[in-house]
Amino acid sequence: MEEKPIQLHRVQKLMSNYGYCSRRKAEEIIQDGRVKVNGKPITIGDKATEEDEIMVDNKPIKKERKVYYMLNKPTKCVTALTDDKYETVMEHIKVKERVFPVGRLDYFTSGLLLFTNDGDFANKITHPSNEIKKSYVVKLNRPIDEQDKKSLQKGIKLEDGKTSPARLKILGPQMAEITIHEGKNRIVRRMFEALGFKLSFLERVKIGKLDLGSLPPGKFKVLSKREKELIFS
Repeated sequence: MEEKPIQLHRVQKLMSNYGYCSRRKAEEIIQDGRVKVNGKPITIGDKATEEDEIMVDNKPIKKERKVYYMLNKPTKCVTALTDDKYETVMEHIKVKERVFPVGRLDYFTSGLLLFTNDGDFANKITHPSNEIKKSYVVKLNRPIDEQDKKSLQKGIKLEDGKTSPARLKILGPQMAEITIHEGKNRIVRRMFEALGFKLSFLERVKIGKLDLGSLPPGKFKVLSKREKELIFS
């Protein structure tokens, strides 16, 4: 029988896949000179196999089983692993595995936030080329008129470029659900603020077809196989 060729992967990808941290964080750790493969220091771009020993600060990384969680993020906490000043989302998701948030929601935004130790899963959701749709409910200081609606549907010019067309559903005189696929920092707030709105409420309610449902603020749950599939359907 012919042997399978040995597969090489970038070390930051392996670190992410093993649930140690996100791929971006892994790159930072490698740049800081804290990572070794089989006892030898590495740099960004170096590759390894799944059989190689990866060490951070001279401690070997352990492979964990892949886990997937959904949190209803409350307001007034930051999407970060640690923070010296603010409460973080990690204080609301108490699990034995080392997980990290997939993407982010800002300090005053609540709603659906995913956590995992599966780097490929996280990258598939956050990479712009995959265009995973996210839906948000907003409460505004005035009604949305037809011109506002057309502007959002055509795309809004922001300082970092024009947004892709959004889908808008009016829920009430000053409430709407907006669906976009971009993940730029504070993008929903900035889109409405560019049109002169002020937001008193912003909640992410869907990623793909995965719905936040009745999950209470500050609570989390394990995602089922079907719920994971809904993200990409």
